[in-house]
Amino acid sequence: MRVSKNKLALLNHSAVALLALSGAAPAVHAQEVAGAPAAPAATTATAADDNLERVVVTARRRQESLQDVPVSVTAFSADQLSKQGIPDVVALTNTLPNTTLKASRATNTTLTAFIRGVGQADPLAGFESGVGIYLDDIYLARPQGAVADIYDVERIEVLRGPQGTLYGRNTIGGAVKYVTRKLAPQTDVRLKGTLGNYKERNGVITASTPVNDQLRVGATLARFKHDGYGRNLFNGAPNYDKDLSAARVSAEWQPTPDLWVRVAGDITQDDSHPKNGHRLIVGRTSGAPILDNVYDTQAEMMTALGHEQDVRQHGVSATVEWTIDPTLTFKSITAQRRDRSWAPIDFDALPVVDMEVPALYTNKQFSQEFNLTYTGPKIQGVAGVYYIDANAYNKFDTILAGAVATSTFTSGDIDTKAWAVYADGSYNLTDAWQLSVGGRYTSDERKADIYRQIYLGAAGSPEMGNPGAILFRTDTDLRDLERTDKKFTPRIALNWKASADQNVYASWSKGFKGGGFDPRLNVVGTRISQAQARAGYKPETIATTELGLKSSFNGGRITTNTAIFHSDYKDVQIPGSVAIDTNGDGRDDSFAGLTTNAGKATIKGFEFEAVAHVTSNFSLAGMYSYIDAKYDEYIVAGVNVASQRVFQNTPRNSGNLRATYEWPLPLGGYNGRLALIGSATYRGATNQFETVSVLDQESYKLYDASVVWTRADGRIRAGIHGKNLSDKHYKTAGYLFPTLGNEGTLTAFYGAPRTVQATVEYRF
Repeated sequence: MRVSKNKLALLNHSAVALLALSGAAPAVHAQEVAGAPAAPAATTATAADDNLERVVVTARRRQESLQDVPVSVTAFSADQLSKQGIPDVVALTNTLPNTTLKASRATNTTLTAFIRGVGQADPLAGFESGVGIYLDDIYLARPQGAVADIYDVERIEVLRGPQGTLYGRNTIGGAVKYVTRKLAPQTDVRLKGTLGNYKERNGVITASTPVNDQLRVGATLARFKHDGYGRNLFNGAPNYDKDLSAARVSAEWQPTPDLWVRVAGDITQDDSHPKNGHRLIVGRTSGAPILDNVYDTQAEMMTALGHEQDVRQHGVSATVEWTIDPTLTFKSITAQRRDRSWAPIDFDALPVVDMEVPALYTNKQFSQEFNLTYTGPKIQGVAGVYYIDANAYNKFDTILAGAVATSTFTSGDIDTKAWAVYADGSYNLTDAWQLSVGGRYTSDERKADIYRQIYLGAAGSPEMGNPGAILFRTDTDLRDLERTDKKFTPRIALNWKASADQNVYASWSKGFKGGGFDPRLNVVGTRISQAQARAGYKPETIATTELGLKSSFNGGRITTNTAIFHSDYKDVQIPGSVAIDTNGDGRDDSFAGLTTNAGKATIKGFEFEAVAHVTSNFSLAGMYSYIDAKYDEYIVAGVNVASQRVFQNTPRNSGNLRATYEWPLPLGGYNGRLALIGSATYRGATNQFETVSVLDQESYKLYDASVVWTRADGRIRAGIHGKNLSDKHYKTAGYLFPTLGNEGTLTAFYGAPRTVQATVEYRF
C-alpha cells in the first residue's frame, strides 16, 4: 500500500492536533460519532469517571462497547442522526471510511452499496449484493427500497469486511444494519416536521402505548415529499422529485422478564416521477443540444404496461427472545418481504423513441433464523442456523431505433434457496488477551428461467402490452437452469487489551457469495455456448486480513479507531450490459447482460476515525480512508486485460471533518442548548464502471452546516440544516451506450444540489 508523504504528514498532524487539544478538556456530554445524550439505554452507557457516554453496539450479536469490539464498525445513534439532519442512509456516505452508498440510477429508493471495493452496481434479479442490508437482523435480499428514509430507528451500524460467522446471510463486503427502537414502557408520542427548498415538506408521527403490563403497541406514519431539482422540458413534469409514504406497526409482548416477543409490519410506497438522466452528448441524428441544467431532461414520459413509475415494498416479521438463564439467550427471527417496481426507463433522455426500457421487477423472500448467544465469564459467542427462500423476477422491453426499429423482450425468473450453519466464539485467554474463532457452512441453490425474443417495430412486445407485435427471432430460451454452490468460510481474531484504553486486534476472515445466472443473457448476441450459458457465473470469494487499534485518551475525551486491511478477491462477479451487433453488419443494434468472473484482485487500505471533545462546548470528529484496489487477472477473449480495468464506486481517498460548538441557551422560558455544526467532506475520483469513461467523477468537496436548539428535557428540538452548501454538481451514476439507437445514449445522474431544511421535533 502506497500513501504519499503529504498524506501521511497530514494524517499525523491531524492526530497530534487532536491529542494536543485534549490536554485541558473537562467533562463533556456525549461521544459525537457513536452516541448522544438522548439515545436509548441499549445504545449508550455512562462512563464511571464522568458524564461521558460510550456507545454499545451488537456487531457480534451481543451488546459490547464500540471501543472493545474487534471489528471495523461505525455506529450512528438516533440522536446524532437527528441533530445532523441526516435524511436517509445514503447521506451516511460522507462520514464512513471506504464506503459508497447511493441511490441507483433512475431510482429514488434502490440502493447501490460498496464497502472496501465490494458491492453491486446493477440491481439484477437474483444477483445479491456484496453488502448486506439488515432491518432488525432481517436480511433484505434485494436492494429495491433499501434507501430508507431514517425514522423510528435506535441506531444504524455499518460493518466493514466479510460478515459470515455472525449473521444470517453471508455477505463478503460488509453490512448495514438498521436497528429500530423498542417500545417505551409509557405512552410515547413524537412528531417531526420538515420544510425546505424545492417545496420539501416531510412529516413523521410516532405513537406507542402499553395496553397492560405485558403488551405494548406502536405505529409510525411518515410522508416525504419535495419538488424536482429540475424539470422535464418536454412535458413539464418534475425531475428528481420525491413522493414517498411509509408506515410501520409493531406489538411487543413480555409475559415474563425472560421472554420478549415482537411482531412488526412495514410498508413503503414510492410515487415519485421517473428520474431521468442528463445527456452528455449532442443527439447524433437530431442534434439535440446538451442542456444547461444537469437536473433537467427532455425524456418522453413512458409507462410500463400502462403503469407510471411505482415502487412498493412491504414486510412482516416475528422476533422471539428467550433468556434461558443469565448467560444463555435463544432468538428466533421469522420474516417475509415483497416488493414490486414498475419502472419505465428512458435511457436516451430525449422526447423521441430511441432507447427505452419499460420494466417490471418483483421480489419476494421468506427467511428463518435461530440462534443461541452465550455470555460467560471466560467464553462468549453465538451459534445459529439460517434459511432463505427468495424469488426475483423481471421482464422488460428494450426498444431501439435504428435502420430497423426493434423491441427486444427479456424475462428472468430466479429462485434462491440457501441454508447455513454458523458459529463464532471468543475465549478470554487472560484478562488482556482474547481469542475469537468462527466458521460458517453455506449452501446456495439457484434455479432460473431466462427468455429473450426480438420483435419488429418500436411498439413493444406482446408481454409488455403489444399483442400485434411481429416476432423476428428468439435469442435465448433457457429453462430449468440450476446450480448449487457450497462453501465453508472461517474467521479467526486475536485482540489484546493493552490497557483499559487501548485495544489491539488482528483478524483473518473469508467471505463467499454463490454463483448464479444473468437474467438478461443473450445467447445469440454474445455468442456463448449453451454449455456456458447453462453453467452460469461462478461464486466469488474474499480473504481479508485486518490489523486494528481502538484507543481512548484523556478519560475518554478522545477516541481513535485505526485499521489496515488486505484482501485477496477471487472470481469477482462483474455484472454489466454491453452493446452487441446481432446481425454482423458492423453496427450495434442491441444490448445484453453479461456477468463475468474477473479472476483475481487485490484490495488494501487504511481507515482512521477520531473524536475529540476539546472542551465541554466544542468537539471535533473526523475520518480519513485510503484504498488501493486493482485487478490482477481479468480475462477477456483469452487475454488478461487487468491493466485496463478499474474498480468502480471505490474512490482512493476520502475524508470528513466535523466541528460542533454547543452552549446553554434558554429560549421561550425553557432551558436548552444551541449547537452549531459544520462539516466538510472530500471524495476522491470515482469510476462508474470497470473501464474509464466520461461518466467518471473527478474528486470533489461538499460542505454542510446545521444550527440546532434542543430543550433541556429533550422534548423539543428545532434546527436548520444546509447540505451541499457550495451547490456542487457531482455524478453518481449513468448509462453508457453511445453506439445504440439513432441518437446515442450517454447520460449521467447527479447527487442532490444545495438544499436547506428547517425541522421541528416534539415529544409529548
